[in-house]
Amino acid sequence: MFAGIDVSKDDLEAQLDSKDAGINCPNTASGFPLLIDWLKSHQVRCVLLEATGGYERQVMKALQTDGFEVIRVNPSRARSFAKAMGQQAKTDPIDARLLAQFAATIKPPKTQPTSPDQDDLRALVHQRENFVQQRSDDERRLKTAGSDAVKPLLKGHIDYLNKVIVLLDAQIRQSAESLDRKRVLRLCSVKGIGLITAASLMAYLPELGNVGRHEIAALAGLAPYNNDSGKQKGKRYISGGRFSVRRSLYMACWSVIRFQPEFNARYKALLDKGKCAKVALIACMRVLLIRLNAMIRDDSEWRDRVA
Repeated sequence: MFAGIDVSKDDLEAQLDSKDAGINCPNTASGFPLLIDWLKSHQVRCVLLEATGGYERQVMKALQTDGFEVIRVNPSRARSFAKAMGQQAKTDPIDARLLAQFAATIKPPKTQPTSPDQDDLRALVHQRENFVQQRSDDERRLKTAGSDAVKPLLKGHIDYLNKVIVLLDAQIRQSAESLDRKRVLRLCSVKGIGLITAASLMAYLPELGNVGRHEIAALAGLAPYNNDSGKQKGKRYISGGRFSVRRSLYMACWSVIRFQPEFNARYKALLDKGKCAKVALIACMRVLLIRLNAMIRDDSEWRDRVA
């Protein structure tokens, strides 16, 4: 039996795939036992829900702790499934029923539970990204500020953010080393990969080292997909994947290209073939990620190759 849960800020709407039965309960710790008891009474073992900006995390943790298989999908995939089924109406019970049917139809892989240490590291890395973005925004505002009354406020906020980011860096190092110190040292041993990039990969891509080269590239959204039809051979494009991983690898790969002759030669060779700079960079990012995955999988040192 499959169940779908439509998650909102305040409520959880659950429906079954093959029975006209549902339940609505609060999206709070006090409401989770009611949902779990109802799922168990209908012998549900697999639950599918959408990623809703974090509102789904607590209930997902509670379900995984209780032994349920939990699947979390991108909302666009669920909406595409609804359109494919010809379902135009949209209500919470309808959405929950469609999620249950979606799970029963395609049986996607379940979401692996994370440890408290992984959750802490992810939260710290995400908060640092927010503070860095705020600092960049204020630095742009400072350049265009026309009032002398505003400039000291912006400078004070930038100074405050600089101090907080330094404190966060120390917390991220401590959290990452507490989670897996050996992996941190292994990743940071690569020229161009720093602490924040290593922590981001550990936080956003826990599958690193546990899957094959094709799957790790697809998870990061760095796998080019065919676009052919008949005799027409279209351009390959990357699609989907985890944006946070690509963002972490983007600047890191520039450093790798700068400091490692092999990647520098690869990047220039692609430019010489007529590829645009971003296409060449994405290709280097994919090779970098595949080699990092192999390094962690084989528990081996990074090997600098001849350019």
